Amino acid sequence: MKRLILILLTFAPLIAIAQDDTRNWATRGIRVGEVAVYGNRPMKEIAITETKLDTIALKENIALSMADVLTFNTSIFVKNYGRATLSTVSFRGTSPSHTQVSWNGMKINSPMLGMTDFSMIPSFFVDDASLLHGTSSVNETGGGLGGAVKLATKPADNRGFGLQYIQGVGSFKTFDEFLRLTYGNDHWQVSTRAVYSSSPNDYKYRNHDKKENVYDEDMNIADQYYPVERNRSGAYKDLHILQEVYYNTGKGDRIGLNAWYINSNRELAMLTVDHGDDTDFDNRQREQTFRGVVSWDHLRDGWKIGAKAGYIYTWMAYDYKRDVGNGIMAVMTRSRSRINTIYGQADGEYSIGNKWLFTANVSLHQHIVVSEDKNIVRQDGNKAIVGYRKGRPEVSASVSAKWRPTESIGVSLVVREEMFGKEWTPIIPALFVDGVVSRAGNIVAKASISRNYRFPTLNDLYFLPGGNPDLRSESGWTYDAGLSFAVGREGLYSLSGSATWFESYISDWIIWLPTPKGFFSPDNIKDVHAYGIETKADLDITLAKDWHLGIDGTFSWTPSVNIGEPRTPADKSVGKQLPYVPELSSSVTGLVTWRKWSFLYKWCYYSVRYTMSSNDISLSGKLPPYFMSNISLERVISLRWADISLKGTVNNLFNEEYLSVLSRPMPGINFEVFVGITPKFKTR
Repeated sequence: MKRLILILLTFAPLIAIAQDDTRNWATRGIRVGEVAVYGNRPMKEIAITETKLDTIALKENIALSMADVLTFNTSIFVKNYGRATLSTVSFRGTSPSHTQVSWNGMKINSPMLGMTDFSMIPSFFVDDASLLHGTSSVNETGGGLGGAVKLATKPADNRGFGLQYIQGVGSFKTFDEFLRLTYGNDHWQVSTRAVYSSSPNDYKYRNHDKKENVYDEDMNIADQYYPVERNRSGAYKDLHILQEVYYNTGKGDRIGLNAWYINSNRELAMLTVDHGDDTDFDNRQREQTFRGVVSWDHLRDGWKIGAKAGYIYTWMAYDYKRDVGNGIMAVMTRSRSRINTIYGQADGEYSIGNKWLFTANVSLHQHIVVSEDKNIVRQDGNKAIVGYRKGRPEVSASVSAKWRPTESIGVSLVVREEMFGKEWTPIIPALFVDGVVSRAGNIVAKASISRNYRFPTLNDLYFLPGGNPDLRSESGWTYDAGLSFAVGREGLYSLSGSATWFESYISDWIIWLPTPKGFFSPDNIKDVHAYGIETKADLDITLAKDWHLGIDGTFSWTPSVNIGEPRTPADKSVGKQLPYVPELSSSVTGLVTWRKWSFLYKWCYYSVRYTMSSNDISLSGKLPPYFMSNISLERVISLRWADISLKGTVNNLFNEEYLSVLSRPMPGINFEVFVGITPKFKTR
């Protein structure tokens, strides 16, 4: 009953506003009928397996990170260590380091860890996002043995001044503030965005890793139960600022500047197996990151050239302090990392009629990394600095030829080569073929094959203690084949979908394992066979006047099996599913709109994940499957001087008790309310 009352209170202001709907058509707006647009399939997308996230998915809940957006709108696995903590993604049964991530063309994977924390990417800062699955990632970069994620910003396309401010208040004393200032004319587009989020993050959860006893009068155990605890030491404060400047000469030249600053201070929450008091620990991670990209594009009929230059600076600090018993917090770990990355890229396109398209691209990322633990004590009692200082250039170059001899057939060949440090990969080829099977239903068949390589990260090679400078690069072959279709009736409905079979063989898979010396070290120990099916479908229906329904769904079946040789007679990992890779995942979103109202339902599902390579289910070796449901209700009020938006959301609607990562608690049902204002400035 209490939960029902909370839900009603969340949406009550919106329901009250709905009662006053007597305004005329000028306030409600005019419904514009759908217009069908027909055209040739883009040459760049020959046989590409791509998931494009539309604006609704990116902006439907402004407080979401890209980790949340990917969870509910794609079938890839998002591994979440808790609310406002590390979130990584993995395609097709691979690891997070096998997913390449770019922002406005510049790779943002950590050169130390090889992965990207998607919880640190506000969806408010992303205007264009797409996923390239498997072989398709070779079109953009190497190293994406699972795939690639492309994130970008776009000009606001405003005339005059614009302002948007949104205040969010949620459970666990969570406050989110969003601000965007814009200015635009025929040549200039300027935008400033800012996000500030903070929360004690002290949500309640049922701890299934502990049991409390209930005693009778004779002090015998009469019953046991799992206690309800609070998330301890999980507070966070995150600040993001994004500055954009675009200039269009109107004669085919465009110049852009994107600068993104992050300042984050996050506590690392205690595990469900921790029995100490939270005042006895201080486990904290701080980060300051700057990313900047300058771009130039020169457009002419039949050809295009462009250049980009960028810079990334990241300072990261991890401190772990513990009360040693006398009330004094002793410093156990004091880790500091500094990463400097210089980026440059040049690319070009040239087309011959409608049948040929040639592209070329070369990019450079020069990394300079300093990683130190300044709290290691030597035998003489003095502190020693342990870590590494390394620099590594990464060069990637590609050429491609795309040929469409008829309107029904397309062929694309991509050849890429990369250098990491002083080592070059062998040639990385990729071949794509697609063809129209039937114009009735727009059924298109496609197939592709590619080779790929991924070099070890700097931590893999040089981390102390444990780094292994003798590691070999991971390599693999990937095969894709699938069908897509699109049907519809103007003004009534549209339905599109696709199904893709994929298969990957990856050799020299790198994994960190414990050593007899008491620390972990990486080694090339596995050969992995990942295969399965990915499907997606999109349905849009006009139900009646002013009523619209949209449903999107994805499903993925991704066995990812170790097919290498046993390392020891006791090695039981061969033939088993890789740890933290769900075999089944799915997501569904449903959006209903009526005039200025919109109601959204989101659902996702992950099957069992094993925590050990042997798939042993004893000693917490298995995380049970779970599903998640979120809903939101929004009302937009159009006034003469401003647009006002009111929105309420309910996350984890059915109060699911679940874990994404072993011993990392997740919140139950929680609520958010947002109030936004967009003033209407007069423009000429």
